[in-house]
Amino acid sequence: MIRVLIADDHKIVRDGLKRILAATADVEVGGEAASGDEALALVKANNYDVAMLDMSMPGLAGIDLIKRLKIERPKLRILVLSMHGEQQYAARALKAGASGYLNKDSAAEALLGAIRKIAAGGVHIGEAAAASLVAADKSPHEALSDREFEVMRMLVEGLGPTEIGERLHLSVKTVSTHKTRILEKLGLGSTAELVRYAIEHKLV
Repeated sequence: MIRVLIADDHKIVRDGLKRILAATADVEVGGEAASGDEALALVKANNYDVAMLDMSMPGLAGIDLIKRLKIERPKLRILVLSMHGEQQYAARALKAGASGYLNKDSAAEALLGAIRKIAAGGVHIGEAAAASLVAADKSPHEALSDREFEVMRMLVEGLGPTEIGERLHLSVKTVSTHKTRILEKLGLGSTAELVRYAIEHKLV
């Protein structure tokens, strides 16, 4: 039996995932979390075969959450289930320790297939993710650190330095420093140009 932890801040999503898994004989929901911090606490206290994570949750989330979970449970298999396109996050998620990446638009069969595949020791990525991995070294944004990438994504979403700081537990000054470095590394002069860059490279 494959024990799965579901971590997503939307109850309706968690309920939907539980219904999908309840219809199978070889997969069971061992726990659920509404935040990254809650997911980390559950992983510390329990044994799961697979953790299904949303990339955008309150508190600890994204790449940082994947890294923390792998430190606590090196053998834990992590499947990222996200609304973010595969090209945006898959390569970084896999480098951080995830075993799979699946878009939330995927069908139930694809989800179950991905869970079984990574639980058995495999890696699951879609065609878009595979293409992004091949092209990764050619894109300027791949030179960004994981933290800079998180800040860039939030800037593109329209969040200001104060909001970003609150979400990532950083000072406004640190966020501004990250923003400056991001623009320098990408050769851009403003947030508007950053948004345009993100659209052109399918990062949104």
